[in-house]
Amino acid sequence: MSPPRILSIAGSDSSGGAGIQADIKTITVLGGYAMTAITALTAQNTLGVQAVRHIDGDFILQQIASCVEDIGCDAIKIGMLGTEEMVRHVAAALVLLPEVGARSAAGFAKGSKPPGLERFPIVLDPVMVATSGSLLTSSDTIEAMKSRLFPIATLLTPNLPELGVLTGTEPRTLAEMQAAAASLAGQYSVAVLAKGGHLEGDRLVDLLVQPDGHSLAFEGTRIDTPHTHGTGCTLSSAIATHLGRGLPLAEAIDRARLYVRSALRAAPGFGSGHGPLGHAEARG
Repeated sequence: MSPPRILSIAGSDSSGGAGIQADIKTITVLGGYAMTAITALTAQNTLGVQAVRHIDGDFILQQIASCVEDIGCDAIKIGMLGTEEMVRHVAAALVLLPEVGARSAAGFAKGSKPPGLERFPIVLDPVMVATSGSLLTSSDTIEAMKSRLFPIATLLTPNLPELGVLTGTEPRTLAEMQAAAASLAGQYSVAVLAKGGHLEGDRLVDLLVQPDGHSLAFEGTRIDTPHTHGTGCTLSSAIATHLGRGLPLAEAIDRARLYVRSALRAAPGFGSGHGPLGHAEARG
């Protein structure tokens, strides 16, 4: 069986713990074939981000087209999109995917799935709030994501602060998190995995909320470690990989969470701040 072809559209982390680097490691360990469209170059480490260089939107679109036209694609993960221009170009590329495939039938003939946007599960990790709580992107960029990308996504994976930004609320309890996620899911007709890592308590609860309001809780004991750099990137790319393999959404999330938990326990302890996960040592 051919490995699922996973395209990560995200920023580069020079220290290797998050972003494109975490995505490639995760997809590879889980048996997928990783492709990338880099949206930003960063100088960063476990202590923070020291510098960012955004990539031109046209070039991001070309990266996407180059991958899909030749290799094909089974699932897409979207991470850091720092400008409204990036959002517009990524949305345009994804909407045009069926036409791209039609222009390069030979490329898609190598794959197991026919071209078409509905054939590509899209996992969107709305990276917009820093660990410090600061907003990483502009309001125009957030609104562009809502209008252009949310309606075509399969799953959104916001953490609690991001969920608050997206819904104009300040969820602090599990019930408030569920209400906010249900509002977001219903408004954009997209499944939402609300990550509860910022909630208090020894039990960590993530909620999958469907547009019809149906919810499913994923629970686990909180892992006490400072080495959490790249957990969101790792989770979203793991979900995309399992979806690309054809697993149902709930099962893909469950397996992805188990991988992240294993990677947290295998963290090598690098850096003076929030260190990277142990991607290679984790069990998929």
